Amino acid sequence: MGGDRWRKGLGPSARVAPAARVDKFEIFFDLVFVVSFFIITRATAANVTGRELLHALLALAVLWWCWVVHSAVAARLRLGEGFVPILMVVGMVALFTFALALPQAFGDLRQGTAGPILVTVSYVVIRVVHTSLYWYATRDDPAAQRKMWLFLPEVLLSTCLLLVAALLPPQVDPETGPWLRDALWIAVVVIQYSSGLLAGTDGWKITSAEHWTERYDLILIIALGESVISVGVGGNLLGKPVTWPAIPAAIFGILFTAALWWAHFDMVGPAARIALHAAQGHPRVAMARDAYAYLYLPMIAGVILFALGAEELVRTVTDPVGGAAERGHGPAVPLLFVGVMVYLAANMAFQWRTLRTLSWTRLGTLVVLAVTLPIGRHLSALGALGLLTAICLALVAVELVIFADARVALRRAVHQERASAEENEAAWRARWHDGESE
Repeated sequence: MGGDRWRKGLGPSARVAPAARVDKFEIFFDLVFVVSFFIITRATAANVTGRELLHALLALAVLWWCWVVHSAVAARLRLGEGFVPILMVVGMVALFTFALALPQAFGDLRQGTAGPILVTVSYVVIRVVHTSLYWYATRDDPAAQRKMWLFLPEVLLSTCLLLVAALLPPQVDPETGPWLRDALWIAVVVIQYSSGLLAGTDGWKITSAEHWTERYDLILIIALGESVISVGVGGNLLGKPVTWPAIPAAIFGILFTAALWWAHFDMVGPAARIALHAAQGHPRVAMARDAYAYLYLPMIAGVILFALGAEELVRTVTDPVGGAAERGHGPAVPLLFVGVMVYLAANMAFQWRTLRTLSWTRLGTLVVLAVTLPIGRHLSALGALGLLTAICLALVAVELVIFADARVALRRAVHQERASAEENEAAWRARWHDGESE
């Protein structure tokens, strides 16, 4: 009887309907990913080396796979309805502890196993929550349930490998031990992403293309926003007197981040959303997997890389010892330029997978970035930021002119689609209000 009262109080869970949008709880859940991206950036910025970058990318890949599984659950079940938010809060707690413990996952083996074990336990809790919810959401879909069981080996293998990596004894040779742990994490990433490809598209379902695309677009915006936060916090722009060199440095950081937002969300993102709507059945699932679940990862990795570079350059500009005339230290300039190149290259791959088109402007920008990278290394930190910003803004300006007609046609199609959807929705609600709907 008590269980019945609980179920009545919580209300029924709800499946995702066609044309559904992202609900408020999903945006609330994304706040934990803001922290996760921030922690990965902060932990790497403390000591930017090739090894630390590898660790950051491995942590990001495992974290992103949890996000992909999360999005698969959210494609079936409304996360803010019924009992579902309770389990999702448990998942949020696990994800938060996973993110907090990530910097210790690759620490010295002699520092103990508490941090790495916490990473593993948190990972298990996240996967159990998502698996349970997906099982519940697909309880009336035998094909989807069979597909879920096919992923059980991936969950077990990845968990066991993370546990082995966490329990490596301190007696292991200090030279080979860290590399062995890195190899175990690499194996986890390979198993996760290869399982998604090998499983095929049977049994999967994208009920609402609108929900799926909006979900991934929001997490990309979160990553871009986190890069601005990292530059502001890590670049010593907070809590210090404003200096003249800091002003253009901050402006450059905002401008090139806005240009990268424009590169995806001005035309490519909206056109890809229409393409996913148009696809049905297996082609829709394959496009959702390839373009969104897989290709958004290198885009976000590029964001983190250029955030690391921009942060170090801004710190150099605001440093009273060096100032605006000092060159960037270490790999700051390569990280900045290569991060933008990775972002644009992944975006081009996304464009090809969804629209089967490539923009010569993006190809040209990649060439220009590669050519000007050595020049940027010989400029001052502020000069390197200015050079990259000029290239990104030039890309936006050229595409505004070259693709003006295509932009107008796309905007017209989107407006007509929205107007038609609003008209149909308003008509249905009017019927419901008047008591004509069942």
